[in-house]
Amino acid sequence: MRAAPTILHLDMDAFYASVEQASKPSLRGKAVIVGGLGPRGVVATASYEARRFGVHSAMPMAQARRLCPNGAYLIPRFSLYRAVSDVVMALLRQLSPLVEPLSLDEAFVDLEAGGTAFDAESALETGQRLRADILAATGLSASVGLAGSKMLAKVASEEAKPDGLLLIEPGTERALLAPMSVRTLPGVGPATGEHLRRAGITTVGDLAEAGEDELVRMVGRAHGVGLYRMALGLDDRAVVAERDAKSVSVEDTFDVDLHDRLRIRNEVQRLADRCVHRLRESGHSGRTIVLKVRRYDFSTLTRSETLRGPTDDPAVVREAAARLLEAVDTTGGVRLLGVGVTGLADYSQEDLFAQSMAAEAAAEAATAGGGGGPAAEPDGAAEAGGTGGAGGSGGPAEPTGSTGPGGPAQAPEGTGAAGEAEPARERRWAAGSDVQHAVYGPGWVQGSGVGRVTVRFERPGSPPGRVRTFRVDDPELEPSDPLPLVGDPAVGEPVPEEG
Repeated sequence: MRAAPTILHLDMDAFYASVEQASKPSLRGKAVIVGGLGPRGVVATASYEARRFGVHSAMPMAQARRLCPNGAYLIPRFSLYRAVSDVVMALLRQLSPLVEPLSLDEAFVDLEAGGTAFDAESALETGQRLRADILAATGLSASVGLAGSKMLAKVASEEAKPDGLLLIEPGTERALLAPMSVRTLPGVGPATGEHLRRAGITTVGDLAEAGEDELVRMVGRAHGVGLYRMALGLDDRAVVAERDAKSVSVEDTFDVDLHDRLRIRNEVQRLADRCVHRLRESGHSGRTIVLKVRRYDFSTLTRSETLRGPTDDPAVVREAAARLLEAVDTTGGVRLLGVGVTGLADYSQEDLFAQSMAAEAAAEAATAGGGGGPAAEPDGAAEAGGTGGAGGSGGPAEPTGSTGPGGPAQAPEGTGAAGEAEPARERRWAAGSDVQHAVYGPGWVQGSGVGRVTVRFERPGSPPGRVRTFRVDDPELEPSDPLPLVGDPAVGEPVPEEG
């Protein structure tokens, strides 16, 4: 606990939804809900306009649509969110070398370590300047909390939301915390909160009055001692600049339960490849392969296998995941599948057996005139039935499915076994995805159905744009990457709204 409020907690306001509103001028001031759009989709973020209707994160998308039927429901665009996050985190690192990111939109900063602030006055000035710099660089608002500890700084930023700043002066912590709900404290979820409520403890002040011994009796020693210290405002945790990833994983939830065993195996193989792709991007390898299966009755099974050494070989991970699947009963249907790797290391130990198996397979294919193995499925390709799951890599959870974050908004065209082109499949245009038209320029999909897709042509910083409707197979309409929030002189002016 510090004598000066030099620990800063930054939390971007309704981050995903705010990025979408900044990116799509016609949505400013309107209810925006970002998440999985399928029947089993879940809300990732809701704008403050949508929250007035009772919509909140982690809510089933079907319930959100009932509460807010006129909201804009969009798929996540993680490539854009990461780009904006990089800008924000760079501003934080200008303040101090000790920046502890918690997610794309949240971080702690040790201002004292950066020589940026040493007392309440300089900390307040730094926080105000940071919020102004973020607004200038991204067009987005942020909430800032300043205090002498990480816990209190986070409490302060929550109290400051939205678009505010709160500084907690050392010595005032207990008076500030006392009337707050016990749910304000980190680690107090619905179950613990209900347990405490039944005992007559509803506020942080009640926790402090109950005393350490009583809390230990109620919730156990480790949790009880921690609760009591937090109720007194005590927290000595340091800001840690680097956090080691503990695992890398991907998972998908399906619109319709999968019953076909071959389809389930293929999905596991696809997830294994995506997991290895993410593993390599993080610069890690891992020893333990984990398979997650959620069945039709919501029961969840987890199976794992530990290898002889760490690997980032996709063949090894695929084979291990396939072996794990063989031990799982999928009778009745599967609603979610996931593949993960734990026991991470910064190096890989080559699996000679797997390598020899791959070499034999390649030799057999060459002998047979195949010229090599089957073509790999593109990462992030659209999949029938994928509606968004969550993956973890020691950082924020990332919904996947339908078109995949930053991935194409259209299913790739395949080829037949003899190399002949299959008939082109109808394009799938997910609401919120980016497109480019040969005549009208950049835009985004408002919706699609019955062979038509509706597009609004606008870009960040422009007035609300014109809406036009096309056939889903219009050759002049193509998926595109998101435009940056700041203006791009290379992009033509959007078509203005008529009238």
